[in-house]
Amino acid sequence: MTIEEIVSHARLRTSARVRGRHVLAIQDTTDVRVHSDNSGMVLHPTIAVDAEDGTLFGLVHAELLKREGGRGGGRDKHKELSFADKQSQRWLRGIEQAATLHASGAVAVTVITDREGDIYEDFALRPADVDLIIRASQDRCLSDGSHLFDQSALLRQAGEMLVDLPAAPGRRARTAKLSLRFATVEIARPKRHVRTAEFAALPDHVTLNLVEACEIDPPAGAAAAHWRLLTTHPVTNLEDARRIVHYYRQRWTIEQVFRTLKTKGFDVEALRVVEGPFEKLIAAALVAAVTVFQLVRERDGRAKRPFTDVLDPADQPALEAINAKLEGKTLRQKNPHPKGSLAYAAWVFARLGGWTGYYGKPGPVVILSGLVHFQALLQGWKLHDV
Repeated sequence: MTIEEIVSHARLRTSARVRGRHVLAIQDTTDVRVHSDNSGMVLHPTIAVDAEDGTLFGLVHAELLKREGGRGGGRDKHKELSFADKQSQRWLRGIEQAATLHASGAVAVTVITDREGDIYEDFALRPADVDLIIRASQDRCLSDGSHLFDQSALLRQAGEMLVDLPAAPGRRARTAKLSLRFATVEIARPKRHVRTAEFAALPDHVTLNLVEACEIDPPAGAAAAHWRLLTTHPVTNLEDARRIVHYYRQRWTIEQVFRTLKTKGFDVEALRVVEGPFEKLIAAALVAAVTVFQLVRERDGRAKRPFTDVLDPADQPALEAINAKLEGKTLRQKNPHPKGSLAYAAWVFARLGGWTGYYGKPGPVVILSGLVHFQALLQGWKLHDV
């Protein structure tokens, strides 16, 4: 299979799960291979997440892009290129792919990106039926001549909210109290070194809503959480602002998928495979990493998802037979989830991966180990039935 076929097949499975849902299409970029001269390869996926309960539906889109070597990784030439020739166009392609979820029955689609996706064309050229929430990176010029960050500093506080900040390198997990401000802003079309006909056709400005969330009294020595979020969603009151922050916080999901793909799962950065097979292996590993994190996310049965999110219906007899062998005599050694649920399957994979059922909750490494073990057992099951 080609990379495109791998991603397309995953997208079809994802599309079957989004009917009637407000979908957050979360996209980001991560390194998967870095050479000593700073050249390498980056992966840019888009995943679909339920806006309300955080269910991970699956993969929507993915691209593998080569990165040039040298000190700046090719960034020194970036300003001289037209938008059509820049790798940053991947963000707009992700937005366009997310729009296809409407045809599968999604009632709304909101694309979430971090600061690297703060690109004028993303706002100006987005499909009309897709909303955006993008964390501002640039102190953009506004249509009245002022600048975005100066205007945000003048806004009065509209209210507060509490959010849980997960642990990150150099940061302990904590609950943060955020001050919220919001306003409507008109972002002016930026000046460019290269003024193509394509660029000249862009509107002079785009009207967006700004939601600024800034942590109040962070712990001593810790950097305060501070997000300036530009969105196409209407923001007219405090609840709207809180909702935008809640949606943006779901971006954490793609970070966990990357973690599963790399240090806490497949360790793809350690692969020493030549280009060609390497790209296909990365695409397949990405699909598998999404599957593993779907299981991790649903291990408590919170969203009541069916096991067919990750397995074929024909696999259910084998899954239940293996479950019967794994269950013990005590209540803690019994699978507490209903048959046919994704949580039921996650319990089986966790036990196959070495989890006893007594201590903590199974993470991606354990679930991955159990899933690999299950696939081997499943092959034996199918051979037995031949």
